[in-house]
Amino acid sequence: MAAQTPDYASKSVGLSRQVFCELEMNLPKSLTAALDDLLTRTFAEEGEDITSLAVFGPAVRVAAKMVCRERAVVSGAAFLPRLFAFLSPPARVALGVSDGDLVEPGAVLAEIEGPAITVLAAERTALNLVQRLTGIATMTRAYADALKGTKAVLLDTRKTTPSLRLFERYAVRCGGGTNHRPGLSGGFLVKDNHADGAGSTWEATRRAGDFRELNRRLHGLLLEAEARTLDEVHQALDAGAERVLLDNMTTAAIRKAVEDVRLFNEATGHDVTTEASGRMTPETARAAAEAGVDFVSAGALTHSARAIDIALDVVIPPPRSRRSLGFDRLVRPPRKRPRPGPKQRTRILRNPKNKK
Repeated sequence: MAAQTPDYASKSVGLSRQVFCELEMNLPKSLTAALDDLLTRTFAEEGEDITSLAVFGPAVRVAAKMVCRERAVVSGAAFLPRLFAFLSPPARVALGVSDGDLVEPGAVLAEIEGPAITVLAAERTALNLVQRLTGIATMTRAYADALKGTKAVLLDTRKTTPSLRLFERYAVRCGGGTNHRPGLSGGFLVKDNHADGAGSTWEATRRAGDFRELNRRLHGLLLEAEARTLDEVHQALDAGAERVLLDNMTTAAIRKAVEDVRLFNEATGHDVTTEASGRMTPETARAAAEAGVDFVSAGALTHSARAIDIALDVVIPPPRSRRSLGFDRLVRPPRKRPRPGPKQRTRILRNPKNKK
């Protein structure tokens, strides 16, 4: 699938322009750089695997298979080749699946071959990352399936694990979802605390719109306002919001709000869109979509995803001898031959093979 530029930072309010980004199977440079940074910090946190070094030494090589033990949507497999090659000496990875694939129990996600000290040192980091991201992708697919047949687009939120946002947003895309604004600087979103602090939704939204107008570099950013009631929906529309987030509303209230926004667009020629959010489950997301919203956002995609049961099965060939471990001299130093005594010298002289 062709890469697309995230579109939250677009002032255009057309629905097609408000789909922020889609799945990229080829990792962008930003994600590769973030992976290198994550691995640097993670392996520094782990330290040297002294147990594997003591047991196997530096020379023993192993083979391993990463196996998914339940039905899941894969995410994070694309990171494995770089992950297992990050340590020295590096290990090699052959992928058996692509991110975004739906797999059944027993599916082999990847095969790894390399030094035991590398494979075992990277094992937990690899599993932690793939289990977490696959859990997010799997949950996202459940929500995306619930929205099938509607026009609603599934969005994630900023409720991500600190320092893992880029990876968790990638997992959402693997599961069929779409990314919301990447961070606080990626768009204006007037929320309840802003409204309460400014005195009203109208006042907070107007201030955000004026601030954007005064800063040229912000002109391309979307202006969205959260509304808890129908009155706040009307305030947001009157203040210039380009999208209205319907927060924790009942299905009946969502349907009425969507109709009011439609009438506003017809009367003004604007193209304001709607987004439903707040404790969304696949069932309530479907209900909101059927009520007519353009977007459904769910924080559960990232903050409540369960880690998928994935294991790394390692096969370590039995050593043929201590010498194969490279520790023969450390384990059993070579014995010095005793000097032959008088009787041994006699036997050596009488041995015909010793005659010249």
